[in-house]
Amino acid sequence: MYLPRHFRLDEPEAQRSLMRRYPFATLVTVTGEGRPEANPLPLLLHAEEGAKGVLRGHIARANPLCRQSPAHAMALFHGPNAYITPSWYPARGEHGKVVPTWHYLALEAHGRLRLIDDAHWLRAHVAALTTRFEHDRAAPWSIDDAPADYIDGMCRAIVGIELTIERLVGKQKAAQHKDSATQRSVRDGLMAEGMAQQSAGWLSGAIFE
Repeated sequence: MYLPRHFRLDEPEAQRSLMRRYPFATLVTVTGEGRPEANPLPLLLHAEEGAKGVLRGHIARANPLCRQSPAHAMALFHGPNAYITPSWYPARGEHGKVVPTWHYLALEAHGRLRLIDDAHWLRAHVAALTTRFEHDRAAPWSIDDAPADYIDGMCRAIVGIELTIERLVGKQKAAQHKDSATQRSVRDGLMAEGMAQQSAGWLSGAIFE
């Protein structure tokens, strides 16, 4: 991605935090014919594995990706994003030299891709995925709540995805390069339109963590 120096998101913990907070990613691969393909799916970060972590997910067995088995892939994660109106800039009333823009957080995770067709691996992955998104509910659902043969049948219909991360490229396009008055105004404008304070802070230039 295009990455001006002042928009770089290089801090490893901030990069890991973005993948954890916004796990729904786009897995980008290239076919043997050179055609790019994109598959949206949730990916769980296992930060303790490998030099930079491992991402795990799954796709439908009918997905053509299962027959292509590409060696490398890129997972693209998107954090909060928002349109920024020039009306929020103090400079509008000073000289009027302002234009609209879009603020966002994004991260590219590049690495080696492995497809996994193993019943035990898949069941453990589905259990971990479910726990990740059910654990803070009042009455969390577990795969053990469903008949075992039903879960086994569902697992036979999927194939595991494992991306060993080799390179991370993060971007926080916000108002880091603008003065503090502009940053406060952008944050206040986003919050007035209903954005949570933390996300509004990130999109106005606060450090993502």
